[in-house]
Amino acid sequence: MSTANPQPLWQPDPERIAQARITQFQAWAAEHHGAPAEGGYPALHQWSVDQLDTFWKAVTEFFGVRFSTPYAHVLGDRSMPGAQWFPGATLNYAEHALRAAAERPAESALLYVDETHEPQPVSWAELRRQVGSLAAGLRALGVRPGDRVSGYLPNIPQAVVALLATAAVGAVWTSCAPDFGARSVLDRFQQVEPVVLFTVDGYRYGGKEHDRREIVAELRRELPTVRAVVHIPLLGTEAPEGALEWSALTTGDTEPVFEQVPFDHPLWVLYSSGTTGLPKAIVQSQGGILVEHLKQLGLHCDLGPEDRFFWYTSTGWMMWNFLVSGLLTGTTIVLYDGSPGYPDTGAQWRIAERTGATLYGTSAAYVMACRKAGVHPARDHDLSAVKCVATTGSPLPPDGFRWLHDQFADSGADLWIASVSGGTDVCSCFAGGVPTLPVHTGELQAPGLGTDLQAWDPSGNPVIDEVGELVVTNPMPSMPIRFWNDPDGSRYHDSYFDTYPGVWRHGDWITLTSRGTVIIHGRSDSTLNRQGVRMGSADIYEVVERLPEIKESLVIGIEQSDGGYWMPLFVHLAPGAVLDESLLDRIKRAIREQLSPRHVPDEIIEVPGVPHTLTGKRIEVPVKRLLQGTPLEKAVNPGSIDDLSLLDFYEDLARKRA
Repeated sequence: MSTANPQPLWQPDPERIAQARITQFQAWAAEHHGAPAEGGYPALHQWSVDQLDTFWKAVTEFFGVRFSTPYAHVLGDRSMPGAQWFPGATLNYAEHALRAAAERPAESALLYVDETHEPQPVSWAELRRQVGSLAAGLRALGVRPGDRVSGYLPNIPQAVVALLATAAVGAVWTSCAPDFGARSVLDRFQQVEPVVLFTVDGYRYGGKEHDRREIVAELRRELPTVRAVVHIPLLGTEAPEGALEWSALTTGDTEPVFEQVPFDHPLWVLYSSGTTGLPKAIVQSQGGILVEHLKQLGLHCDLGPEDRFFWYTSTGWMMWNFLVSGLLTGTTIVLYDGSPGYPDTGAQWRIAERTGATLYGTSAAYVMACRKAGVHPARDHDLSAVKCVATTGSPLPPDGFRWLHDQFADSGADLWIASVSGGTDVCSCFAGGVPTLPVHTGELQAPGLGTDLQAWDPSGNPVIDEVGELVVTNPMPSMPIRFWNDPDGSRYHDSYFDTYPGVWRHGDWITLTSRGTVIIHGRSDSTLNRQGVRMGSADIYEVVERLPEIKESLVIGIEQSDGGYWMPLFVHLAPGAVLDESLLDRIKRAIREQLSPRHVPDEIIEVPGVPHTLTGKRIEVPVKRLLQGTPLEKAVNPGSIDDLSLLDFYEDLARKRA
């Protein structure tokens, strides 16, 4: 494993290493806090996990975090769950997100782009003014610290203003994208009982307008705790009866008042995908998110005031919250509301070009779709500003690394590729980009600072160059403070700590290589296990989806009652392709030659499509449950799936096999 990719795909040049903020941080932390001055990132990372308290103190000092009340110590109780960070401290996340308005009022804080691809700027001064006005409006509506404020909104400037105004008041933000149906939204919002609901009348996607007024009316009926509805007329319609106009709350010129709240005061509620039950309502804190995102965005993503940060996301995915936190580093953030592939597959590259993005984040699936469609991003667009392309959502296959690298290298660009992996659960990355390290094909560069990431075997022993469970053995500030409606903490505990007491188990298979890189193999709860050998589904997808006839695939491993094991591979074909003997043979041969004979499926079955969560992840576990005979209503939460009709095929197949 450690010799699989001996030559890096990319190495940062000495100038990039010298200019990186992480290099400056290491020198500063060496001078002020005894961090190792030599040894580069590996030495800094080791210090950050060995001296956890000192490391996080250094982060707050380096980035100038303003504690309105000082903390007693960095870390009180270190146990997981339940670690207590910076007890006694008070601060405000929104105050830090708007700090750049004082030095650079006229510069762009936001660049908003819709499907016309025309960027519309919002200055730091204007963003601060709107947040101040809306925060005053929320207080006038009776919103108090701890109240929940919800948004049924696309990725538009108003959503950022609403989040920051909510945080300024000390209330708790939560959002869903308007492509979520009523049931999906209610499964989330009903748990947290919001008092204010921000809504749009509809949204534009794929060149069409989608009216959501009926869904908004249903949300109003089914959310009895909502005292005020704020209407944002994205499609130009009148406010429904009893709703407030967005403009009425945001035209004032009120200096923002930032409620100083305890470090562990809730900032927002995020939701798990909820494929097999009600989504988990994950609560993260103002202080925890502030310091974790300063570390992740300022050091790992190397973002600062001169940068423009674009990540293709929606308000229903944690990456939107992560994108908004780009403001903490004084960075201009790019908000794109629209289809990732409109008017053509290369649309996201066009947005990166038009906005001068320096860090462009997308999904691995989009990169692979561009490769398959013959898109040439750096040839057809001026992407000279792009220093880094980052991917997440699923592991970026080796072919994706090579394709990205070659596309930019052909135009003479020096592209840093950052494949990152984390989770909604921490709203951050466990492993990913480091601007001063080489990039190896198919591998994440390193575990994150302050994150004691390990791969463990079933007995709880750390392994190197072998597949193991992704565990984190020390607390991270952005770990959930709790789940909503989980009074005894049992659901929280069972989600991460039931396998290895006191140690976070995330549910991914990973390999930590002897050179310090990380390879993600897929979810461990849907991992294939043939004859005692564990295999990652991501490895199979990578091989199969190289074939031009395969649009997407899904592989499931099912333990049989007779002790056998059935491993079907479902393939969604590209238009015009036929699953004949020739294609079947090529699929099997590719898997056998590039992986192993053990990876070859028992059956290859054509399907009308592969179902995903609303945030675009393939749903392996619910399909496995369906094929094991679990009724549809118990195997999956219907509100969490992008196309529920696709599951009819798998349910029908389960009936036939029974």
